[in-house]
Amino acid sequence: MASPQVQTVNTTADKAKLVLAAALVLASLVAYYVLTKQGPLFQWLGLLALLGLAVVVFLVSESGKALTAFGQDAVREVRKVVWPSRKEAIQMTAYVFGFVLIMALFLWLTDKTLEWFFYDLILGWK
Repeated sequence: MASPQVQTVNTTADKAKLVLAAALVLASLVAYYVLTKQGPLFQWLGLLALLGLAVVVFLVSESGKALTAFGQDAVREVRKVVWPSRKEAIQMTAYVFGFVLIMALFLWLTDKTLEWFFYDLILGWK
């Protein structure tokens, strides 16, 4: 897995890449609104092209590389998971629904018993 330590951006070039990526995100939003007269096709093309370029610039930075490595580690860990079979999943789901049904009945009966005890016997409101 990735190291649990907090990593900061150290190099000037990496900081510049992150600033450029942020500027490209802002530029994509500006382009979307500036290109309103050219039609929605050009608006979306400008937005998506600049956002795509921002993603590429971010992924080239150290933070982007760390994010990519984290994603690869996560996928590797998910592949190690032993998933239940369909039969096991259905059985466990049935157990959960059964337990919820039993607890709902228990809580309903408890509520009605307390309601009868306090309102009927003690206070005599009903």
